[in-house]
Amino acid sequence: MMTKAFTVARWEYVEKIKSKTFLITLFLMPIIMIGFGLLSGLLASQPDTGSKVIGIIDLSGAIGQPLAKYLEEHYRLPDGGPNYVLRPLEISEGVEMNQLKRQSDSLTANGEIEGYLIVGKSILTDTSVEYRSQNIGNLRVTERMSRAIRDLVIEQKLISQGLNPKLTKDLTRPIDLKTIKLSKSGKEEEAGFEKVFFTSYIFMMMMFFLVMTSGQLLVRSMLEEKSNRVVEVLMSSCSSTDLMAGKIIGLSGLGFTQIGFWAAIGIAISLNYAITMISIGSALLLLVYFVLGYLLYAAIFVAAGSPVSTEQEAQQITSYLTIVLILPIVLVIPILQDPNSLMVKVMTFIPLLTPTMMAMRIPIQMPSELEIILSIAILFFSMVGAVWIAGKIFRTAILVYGKRPTLPELFRILRTP
Repeated sequence: MMTKAFTVARWEYVEKIKSKTFLITLFLMPIIMIGFGLLSGLLASQPDTGSKVIGIIDLSGAIGQPLAKYLEEHYRLPDGGPNYVLRPLEISEGVEMNQLKRQSDSLTANGEIEGYLIVGKSILTDTSVEYRSQNIGNLRVTERMSRAIRDLVIEQKLISQGLNPKLTKDLTRPIDLKTIKLSKSGKEEEAGFEKVFFTSYIFMMMMFFLVMTSGQLLVRSMLEEKSNRVVEVLMSSCSSTDLMAGKIIGLSGLGFTQIGFWAAIGIAISLNYAITMISIGSALLLLVYFVLGYLLYAAIFVAAGSPVSTEQEAQQITSYLTIVLILPIVLVIPILQDPNSLMVKVMTFIPLLTPTMMAMRIPIQMPSELEIILSIAILFFSMVGAVWIAGKIFRTAILVYGKRPTLPELFRILRTP
């Protein structure tokens, strides 16, 4: 029986791996993933190309001039010019604050200034400063203005207390905190947030892209064979179980070929630049979750895709299933902060979320052995159950044309021996 299944698997694998789409995806996807990661960092680190005019309404009269000097000393353009030019927005006699705000808002809207600061009279006691701009998403400007005003306020407070600001600045210099990850055996490993997050991110994105591409191939392959009646010829030569098993094995092999190729690129980069993203033991454990998780999703795609008869239905099915993979990405920050919280542990034992949840937890803090064993067991039996359900649905629905089975009909299919 398995001989026919492997024959189908070989045919599916060879036909798809020779396609131009697969070859383009094989080489283009890692370039896109690496490019996106590098591009965002490169763009964020690019210096400004011109001076930005920042207005200031200094009600205290103590911040304006020191701030202009601070910005000129600390922030310069590559050509040596000032990165920021501070423009005082003085309150004229007879002009109310609300009117001055409207005038300043007009300057901002017209593009004459990037934005403006409102410094209160009691800045030394009330450290609240308002920044008004059309683009409050420019974190570089807001962070630098906040830091500059904070340093100036601290300096003036120190002077008022008769202390030497330079000495105090030296004493309060920030500490370079080096993070060391400890395993349960006490093994040390230097790891920062970026390294941990990037390891989890790579696994999740690989799982996401593999499920999307292979899942769509699986559903569309069945749809194409149903539409041109090739499936009837195949079913005359092998059983529905052989056909379904062959499709899952063949397209899984295709997906694992992609992952193997991408992993080889990652290993080559790691060896070349002496970067250790994750230990061998953790990598092998993640591989187990990856394989079981992929087979679970493949079985679900077979069960959901075998009854469909149109391209639109196939697209809906693949989009709904891939949404589940996005959920852990949305919750990445809470998971990184507390990987052992009750919410995270509960989500870990939901089979559809188990692979991606463990992908985030293992690089941060290795779960207990009991959690690992239970989660793998649940994932394995869920995969086996999904394959069994997929086989029952596939056997009946693959030859149904023009009508998608209703839920009661699917339940009857599952109850039949």
